[in-house]
Amino acid sequence: MSELSLPSRQRVPAIIPPLLSFTAGFIDSFTVLALFGLFVAQVTGSFALTAVMTTVVAVMLEQRGRAPLPWVLGLECMVLTGFLLMVLIAAPLSDPGAFSVAAAGLLGLFAMGTQSATVRLLMKNVASTNVMTTNTTHIAIDAAELWLAWRARRRAPEDAALASACDAARARFGALLPIMLGFLVGTAVGTLAYMATGVWALLLPLAVTYGVFAWASARAASTELE
Repeated sequence: MSELSLPSRQRVPAIIPPLLSFTAGFIDSFTVLALFGLFVAQVTGSFALTAVMTTVVAVMLEQRGRAPLPWVLGLECMVLTGFLLMVLIAAPLSDPGAFSVAAAGLLGLFAMGTQSATVRLLMKNVASTNVMTTNTTHIAIDAAELWLAWRARRRAPEDAALASACDAARARFGALLPIMLGFLVGTAVGTLAYMATGVWALLLPLAVTYGVFAWASARAASTELE
């Protein structure tokens, strides 16, 4: 592999992107409530350094013959674990100027930045799972294109070009909708879980992320055995 080439993107099961967006939505609502209004999954400008680090790690791993996806997902799991521990240390989270609160916020940002870079760099044809501002625009465009293509196809059902355009619009809309719904459900569940259990609510997104990491690790191991 060329020193300047990037790791190849992999197709992932359809359930993986919504699980990651659920985690992002959950953590976003959690930090808004627990860390004094911080949206860790939406601070796009803060992801730049993390994206660089994740890219460098992924390239180095692939150059050494290692599948990068489980490693970077493992990195996200490790950072989220540190995030949980720091939040527990900072509890009851009453002082927004406390060092532990700031450290928890940085760890949350790091975790979501890692996830953003992982999806963009290593997953094929997967939209962002944590920054929903662009996704909202895209799904509105996809919905409009799907509606227009459907109307045109009804008028000319035998037109192969219209049928192809309708199928393409449906595929784009169908790929993005579960990610948006996953994030929305995550924000709702995160809010309710924090109100019910406090900082221990973070165990749920942590379990989901570790589950995705376990899947990626098993997949990499089976590929190496082939």
